[in-house]
Amino acid sequence: MIQKRIAQWALMAVAVPLAAAGARRLSHSLESRRGPTGVSRLLAKGADLLRPQKAKRRRFW
Repeated sequence: MIQKRIAQWALMAVAVPLAAAGARRLSHSLESRRGPTGVSRLLAKGADLLRPQKAKRRRFW
C-alpha cells in the first residue's frame, strides 16, 4: 500500500514536470521552424496547464 503511494508520488514529482518541459520544448522548436501554428499553441497551453511558468502571487489585502 505504501509502495503504491510512493510510486504515484514519484510519477507525479518526476514524470509530469518532464512531460511539461518536453511539450514546451517541442512547441518552441515547432514555432521556430514553421511559425505559430495550432499544434504549437496547443502544446504550449498543455505545458502551461501541467506546469505554469510563473507562480501566481497571493494577495493578502
